[in-house]
Amino acid sequence: MKILIIDDDPQVRDILSIWFEQEGFSVLEAENGREGVKIQRKTPAEMLICDLIMPDQEGIETITSFQKEFPAVGIIAISGGGKVGPDSYLEIAVQLGAWKAFKKPLDIPQIIESVHQWATLNSDDRQK
Repeated sequence: MKILIIDDDPQVRDILSIWFEQEGFSVLEAENGREGVKIQRKTPAEMLICDLIMPDQEGIETITSFQKEFPAVGIIAISGGGKVGPDSYLEIAVQLGAWKAFKKPLDIPQIIESVHQWATLNSDDRQK
């Protein structure tokens, strides 16, 4: 399974990439939502892990774009907050279609488990 990680923090992308590659996943990275959508159009991923507060194109807009253009992609929203704190943004992300939402600092094993759950739940659909 291929995962697209969109986060403006290169350290977050690097850490998540290392962990997911160790789990046997293929990983693509983007530093903002606009770049992420371009990558998804060229090399589709089955799972999106998307930060919500980013320059150029933030996560809420990116999740909305993915829901419209790539509705079969599983979405996990991540956020460290912003002016109103992470809970509000994460709640909005879930309302817009994110499957799961996590606050930063991230609990990496919990995110990995969520990706495995999503993959298991959706493996039947991919095999059809």
